Amino acid sequence: MKLRCLDCAHTFPPTLRYACAACGGILEVVGESGLEPPPGLPAGMWRHAARLGVTDPAAIVSLGEGETPLLRAPRIERALPDFEGEIWLKDETRNPSGSFKDRAISAGISKAIELGARGVVCASSGNAGASVAAYAARAGMGAIIIVPAHTPDGKVTQIAAHGAVLLKVPGHYSRSYDLAAALAERHGYANLTTTFINPWAVDGLKLVGPEIRAQLGGRVPDMVLIPTGSGPLVEGVARGFAGAARPPRLVAVQAEGCAPIVRAFEEGAEAVTAWGMPDTIASGISDPLIGYERDGTRTLRLVRRSGGTAVAVSDDALRAAMRLLARGEGLYAEPTGASPIAALPRLLAEGLVPRGAVVVCLITGHGFKDGRAYQEMPARIHAVPAPDDLAAVARLCDAALAEKE
Repeated sequence: MKLRCLDCAHTFPPTLRYACAACGGILEVVGESGLEPPPGLPAGMWRHAARLGVTDPAAIVSLGEGETPLLRAPRIERALPDFEGEIWLKDETRNPSGSFKDRAISAGISKAIELGARGVVCASSGNAGASVAAYAARAGMGAIIIVPAHTPDGKVTQIAAHGAVLLKVPGHYSRSYDLAAALAERHGYANLTTTFINPWAVDGLKLVGPEIRAQLGGRVPDMVLIPTGSGPLVEGVARGFAGAARPPRLVAVQAEGCAPIVRAFEEGAEAVTAWGMPDTIASGISDPLIGYERDGTRTLRLVRRSGGTAVAVSDDALRAAMRLLARGEGLYAEPTGASPIAALPRLLAEGLVPRGAVVVCLITGHGFKDGRAYQEMPARIHAVPAPDDLAAVARLCDAALAEKE
């Protein structure tokens, strides 16, 4: 097992290294541990420990992440009049801390422990920070989490609850990224920032693909829609389906208020350039990539290689998608998690979804992470001044249920 640069193919031993020493490129994990699944761990992705990079079973930190449900979405299918096929929801909100980040963090912190790290640091827009805080608490390690000052309260509260040191930095996410990198270098903490910076964490995301394939009875979907900041989850899905005869087309979904990868895709550019200050309710994908544009370029290449596309969605489309998920399919997703559903109407309008397609949407984060958008939506809430008057209450309920939403 080794680390290899994606740009110059230089290789390095399996250590805590965050960039190629030869060219500064992104590193990937090459090889697998072959480790037998350790007994006593909760059910989840470590059932496939042999495919991951940890060689010491005592180092594994798990809360039961992975192997999340794949749910058919019949009401969303019916809500899209031009769609003929199958829509499936990979419900990553069911991970222990409420987002897909748990997959990456479990793999990353376990390797960090194996390699002797005494603590961890993470820059986050919220979800990764909550995950790192939870897994560090489980491991009994110190954790420093750095977030933009405007991070939603639900995410900040979750991070603080696990006892991590929380630093709030003014400005966009990339400023938090730079500070985390500097602190990791100064203190020797493992950097678990969930861009492409930690190859061991990114490697933990590759099991999403095999899970989806198994849950579809061995079928490979035609398209996978992925909420995208810098894009490590796009990498994970691509690697997870790498052995398929016809891998799925990958769709990177970004918010219109922060869409550096979509901009490069639409302009036909070879490389991604950084965005300005993000302006979107989708905090989980509001990454302007300032200073680490290589991450976006890597994602851009993966999307193109798959024959897929990159699409940006408006905040209004995100709100509509959240409402459809919650009221149509029973899934409570934050704006970022609902972004694949928001992208479907545009993909259909542009003729990018073939007839009969099997489409998988990754619902990456739970609604409790950021409930502000839901609080602004109309709701069927009624005061009951006389609860003993059952007939009046029944009439109220009948009238409310008869109303069109």
